[in-house]
Parts: sequence; structure tokens; C-alpha cells
Amino acid sequence: MRRKLISLFCIVALLVSTMQVFISSAASPVKGFSVSGTKLLDANGNEFIMKGVNHAHTWYKNDTAVAIPAIAKAGANTVRIVLSNGVQWTEDSADSVKNLISLCEQNKLIAIMEVHDATGKNEQSALLAAANYFVKIKDALIGKENTVIINIANEWMGDWNSANWATGYKAAIPIIRNAGLKHTILCDAGGWGQYGQSIKDGGKGVFDSDPLKNTMFAIHMYGTAGKDATTIKTNIDGVINQNLCLIIGEFGWDHSDGNVDEATIMSYCQQKNVGWLAWSWKGNGGGVEYLDMCKDWAGTSLNDWGNTIINGTNGLKKTSKVCSVFSGSPSTPTPTKISPTPTKPTSSGWVEDVNQDGTVNMSDVIMLAKSFGKVSGESGFDPKCDLNKDNSVNMADVVLIGIKFGKTY
Repeated sequence: MRRKLISLFCIVALLVSTMQVFISSAASPVKGFSVSGTKLLDANGNEFIMKGVNHAHTWYKNDTAVAIPAIAKAGANTVRIVLSNGVQWTEDSADSVKNLISLCEQNKLIAIMEVHDATGKNEQSALLAAANYFVKIKDALIGKENTVIINIANEWMGDWNSANWATGYKAAIPIIRNAGLKHTILCDAGGWGQYGQSIKDGGKGVFDSDPLKNTMFAIHMYGTAGKDATTIKTNIDGVINQNLCLIIGEFGWDHSDGNVDEATIMSYCQQKNVGWLAWSWKGNGGGVEYLDMCKDWAGTSLNDWGNTIINGTNGLKKTSKVCSVFSGSPSTPTPTKISPTPTKPTSSGWVEDVNQDGTVNMSDVIMLAKSFGKVSGESGFDPKCDLNKDNSVNMADVVLIGIKFGKTY
């Protein structure tokens, strides 16, 4: 018996060593934000729910140094920053973006960077130009995967066309990834951001086009997508029921296309653990000045809209939590209970023979290694590798393969 246990230990040790080599030789993991099903996880592995506002930086560059600290003081944990790639407005340089990121980090804000020049455009070229802008400024972004999210283009695709929307993003995402940018990518819905159905129809395909599986989605809610409780809930549920990660990237209390049910947006997001970013801190024009949250950039005097967002029942002060990358609070993993009791054979053979080729060998170990550490519902989880059916691929499954390793049935 003692010799048998020693042999089993040696086999398991060999398997673990092999798995470590295999995993380390795979693509480098994302060292920052990552998407897991409907959840956005920060670099510490904690779920992060965005609560914040939009800031129109590219039009008000001289006011950003005052606005960012004020936004943080208001309770936001995230700020979505308007940038330009030079197509419609003055381009924001890599150095200026680097300074923006630093300012946000100093104020414990996660920065979402978006290119506004593609707003409402239907031409795929506009989206690809936005993607290439992030490649151009990548030196300001690489190494900031834990504090920056890339929102490729604001409200690209004015048409309500799910197929064209998905095709565009399937072409844009590889541009970002091929440049070595591993940040979480954020894609706005079609229909000027308000066509949530585009994500429901094509979101999975867009997500799968990302080799890092690190893409999330945004719906913008104004008088169309956010007009009433039924519409709001249908839009939100339509995305998260696809097991996709969602935020409300913009919303107001009113707009040119009608009144907005902002109370339901905020309360239902709170119920569903969906983040939101209100539009906007200050600087609105063209007849929508009522969307200014503040009367001054320092936020010393709030409009009613600002008071709702900051001090309301589901506002920033009561619901926003600073990202743990700034508070230094790593997640606490749940200990794995290892039960090395051999499994029973299925009608087609042993479950340890993952690929069902009649032998428990290195091919099965490699399959398990690809899914090791994943839990049910998470991208990359293979139920065939969860040998003991505890909804996680872990050391218990390695031990089970070790027991039957080398055997043929």
C-alpha cells in the first residue's frame, strides 16, 4: 500500500509539473482587468462595478485638471474620457493620454478611454481608424491594464443593424490585440449606442473574436433605450442573459428623443450588479445643457441632475466603491477540497479519459491544463475536465487523472 501511494504521488507530481510547463508556455495572461461571464474582475480578482460619470476632455482640455479630482470627490470610481483621434477634432497625443491616466490614478479613478470621432458613423473605416488610434498611442497604455479600459469608439454605427455592427467589431478587436494591447475592450451598442438588441444578436460573436476573451459591452440609455422600466429591463436582461458583461455607458434624465427613466436605470443596475456612467460632468451644448451635472468644473454647485447622480438613493455616494487596485485588497480564494476517490466509469468509458481515446495519458492532461483554474460559467471552462463535477477544474481533477494515468480500458 505504501509503495502504491508513493507511485501515485509521483504521478500526480509529474502531472502538475507538466501542466505548469504547458500553462506557462501558453499566451501571457491578462495582468489587469478581465471579463468572466457577466462580471468585470479587477487585477486582484475582485468584481468591479463601475459607478461614475463621463467627462468631455477633448473639448475642454484646460478644465480636466479641475474636473477629475472633483469627479473623484463626488464618489465616482470610474470616469469615461472623451478623446479625439484627429479626424473631427484635435488629436489627443500619447503624452496627453499618459498624463490623463496619471491624473486618474492619483485620484483613484479607473479611466475608460473612448474615441468620439466615430460617433454615429456607419462606415467600418471610422471604427478601424479609432482602433488604430489606440495602437498609435499604445506606449501610453501598455502597463496600465489594471487602471485603463479601451472603449474603442463612442456610439459607432448609427444604423440599427446587428450584423454590420458585429462585423465591424470583429474587424476592430484584432487590430487592438495584434498591437499587444491586453486591456479589457468595451464596445458600444449600435443605433447610436441605444440598440441593445445588437449586443443580444451579435455580442457572443464579437466576444469570441477577441483571442483574450476580454471584451465587454455598453448600452447608452436616453429616450429610446431608457424610456421606461420595461424597455430598460429588457435591454439589460437581453445582454446579461447571454452571459455577457454590460455597463450603461451613458444615460441622462431627458434627451431630444424623449424622457428617460433614470430612477429605474440606477435601481435595476444596482439589483443586477451592472455598472453605469452618467452623462456628463459639464460642458453640454446644442440644446442639451440640462445634462450638465454641475454649474462649475470643480463641482461646488450641483444641478438637480448632478444631485441625483451623486446624492440619490442609488447614487455615487451610496453605491460606488473604489477599485481594489487602489485600496490594495486582493481577493480571498475559496480553498479547494481535494477528494481523490476514483470516479465511476461512464457508459462510454472513464471520465479520466477526457478525450475518450481509450487510454488515460498526456493528451488528457493537456486538455485539463487548458481548463485548469476555471469555474463553471467562466470562459475557457470545459465540463469534460471537471471530473468530480464540483463546477471547477482544480487539483481534485488532477489527482483523479493521476490515479488512472497510463491505464487502458
